Amino acid sequence: MNLKVLLPFQVFADRTGVSRIVAETREGAFGLLPHRLDCVAALAPGILTYATDADGEVYLAVDEGVLVKTGPTVLVSVRRAIGGTDLGQLRAAVEQEFLTLDAQEQGLRSVMAKLETGVLRRFMSLQHE
Repeated sequence: MNLKVLLPFQVFADRTGVSRIVAETREGAFGLLPHRLDCVAALAPGILTYATDADGEVYLAVDEGVLVKTGPTVLVSVRRAIGGTDLGQLRAAVEQEFLTLDAQEQGLRSVMAKLETGVLRRFMSLQHE
């Protein structure tokens, strides 16, 4: 398989000859082998594992995103990714960087929720008129 990990502004990894991939979703982990049927999955923050003959087993800490398999090509589009060999350090990176939202992002989400609520209320009042 061919694996390409895409970040918003760059290609993080582009590997050929990938023999297997293991990714995490909200429902749990799943594996991809070369002859698996095409699929799409929403990824949760976690560890993405892939194996090649040249590199062996490689681990990437990835933020939430989407995995798309079409034929021999697997595209993974995530917000952030970190590569490494120590699973303990990568798991800590996931917990520290990907699972905890910073104060600015939490504030932005709060404002967006209030805006959405206001729009829905206004829409409902227009329907009743």
